[in-house]
Amino acid sequence: MRTLMVYPQYPDTFWSFKHALRFISKKAAYPPTGLLTVAAMLPGEWEKRVVDLNVESLSDSDIEWADMVLVSAMLVQDKSAREVISRSKEKGKTVVAGGPAFTSQPESYPEVDHLILNEAETTLPLFLKDLEMGKPERIYTSQERPALDRTPVPEWSLIDMRKYASMAIQYSRGCPYQCEFCDIVIMNGRRPRTKSPEQMINEVETLYNAGWRGSLFIVDDNFIGNKRKVKKMLASLKEWQAEHDYPFVLFTEASVELADDQELMDLMRQSNFNKVFLGLETPNKESLQECGKNQNSSRDLVQAVETIHQNGMLVMGGFIVGFDNDNESIFESQIRFIQQSGVVTAMVGLLGALPRTRLWERLQKEGRLLYTPTGENTDGSLNFIPRMGTETLLAGYRDIVSTIYSPRYYYQRIETFLKSYRPTSRSRINRHDIIALWRSIWRIGIFSRSAPWFWKVLIKTALTKTRALPEVVELSIFGHHFQRIYKRCRNT
Repeated sequence: MRTLMVYPQYPDTFWSFKHALRFISKKAAYPPTGLLTVAAMLPGEWEKRVVDLNVESLSDSDIEWADMVLVSAMLVQDKSAREVISRSKEKGKTVVAGGPAFTSQPESYPEVDHLILNEAETTLPLFLKDLEMGKPERIYTSQERPALDRTPVPEWSLIDMRKYASMAIQYSRGCPYQCEFCDIVIMNGRRPRTKSPEQMINEVETLYNAGWRGSLFIVDDNFIGNKRKVKKMLASLKEWQAEHDYPFVLFTEASVELADDQELMDLMRQSNFNKVFLGLETPNKESLQECGKNQNSSRDLVQAVETIHQNGMLVMGGFIVGFDNDNESIFESQIRFIQQSGVVTAMVGLLGALPRTRLWERLQKEGRLLYTPTGENTDGSLNFIPRMGTETLLAGYRDIVSTIYSPRYYYQRIETFLKSYRPTSRSRINRHDIIALWRSIWRIGIFSRSAPWFWKVLIKTALTKTRALPEVVELSIFGHHFQRIYKRCRNT
């Protein structure tokens, strides 16, 4: 069986980093780890090709080569996924699809021959067994939450690692919290399932042996969902990193109570984590309680961010406007909150109702649901009727992003971040870092309206906190990307 595995293209989004990747001559931020993991689950005798449309094009000859075209996608990749499906069907190919986009709305893809929904460890073997018998069904679904010891190491040999800025692996699935707007519990459950320390060390060892060095994203829903187990894994990881002279610089996603656990932060720092994404959402406590984010509503979020910065990890933050409890004061409150926190990489999005979430169901009952969301919450689109009124919300949102991503506000946040940040990462300066520095000087320091602020922060950091210079250069490049992303929102 010749299997063509296609990963659809991401649009130009906040997390695509397309405008930033040009500074380091990379094609995409992350590889299609899920698709590579599925590849490892397919029969070993099958011929496999992976085409990631974020780094290369899909040719007619690729499709013609295949007996089967397998597509995996998230909701934000829907447009590209549909194009791949259409082209494959025109060539008379059997199309198999799976992943979050298809699991959340399988009825939207009637042209797909076989839908492998939910978690592949459970449903893919059922499809493969029926396929071998010559009687595959159209839909395979299961509510089973498989143990992750059944998950193989991704087939890294199917991609060219040189095209990516970071590699990505998974340690756990699931999150103990149940935020109203989030579909993590729908997809992966509330009880975090983890890989064993031995399994994780084997995965990082495999990447190491494949020649990868540098950034490594642990793509978990909530990395610290099971603190006892993650501490045990980190104890092994920190030893492996030290033995191999710290080849990887890691980052991940976590809940805000990370700031409460000094032992956990110590282990992450010693394992060479230098960034963590937190869903901070809003300074409005009523809105936090509305969406069930109680872990945030009972604490000083600005202090939590500062604590994590002091422990050597840069906080990236997610922020949302459009809750029912938000009024017109939220826009100025969000700006003030973001600036005070020193969260430089601040993804501010409009609230969106994702299929099958509690928010989706509530808004549907209230007659306020408009259509399926794009999956991209920074494109300035709304898929529900907000309490404060659509025009008011959109205008306020545009005001937030135009303010916080103006050069003055953006570089002020970098300075706020630097006041509490204590860099501890053992990352090495490499060729790409040098290239990025010179390109940032050329594109930002000379031909950008950010130039005065760029030079002020760059020189001050070089003189007073030299070890943080790589972070300042990276954040300046990210700012270049974010300004272009949010310019689109300001013009809608």
